[in-house]
Amino acid sequence: MDGSFPINVLNAVKAVPEGCHIICATANSVQVIVAETEQGRGILGVIDGISPKGVETDEDIKKRKQFLRTIGYKL
Repeated sequence: MDGSFPINVLNAVKAVPEGCHIICATANSVQVIVAETEQGRGILGVIDGISPKGVETDEDIKKRKQFLRTIGYKL
C-alpha cells in the first residue's frame, strides 16, 4: 500500500471479513512496534508523525485567515 492515501483505502480495509482492525490511518510517516511470541505476533503501538514546529499565535491565525480569504476560501 506504499504511496496510497489512507482515505482512499480505509473503507476497503475495514470491509475485510476476516476480522481486520485499523490501528493507524494517517498520511504521516509512522513506526509500528511489533512483538512476537510463541503464539504469534501483535502490534504493541504506533508512533505517528513528528513533534510540532510551534504553536499558532493570534497573529498567525489572522495571517492564515487573511490568506484563505485572498485565495477565495470562505470562512
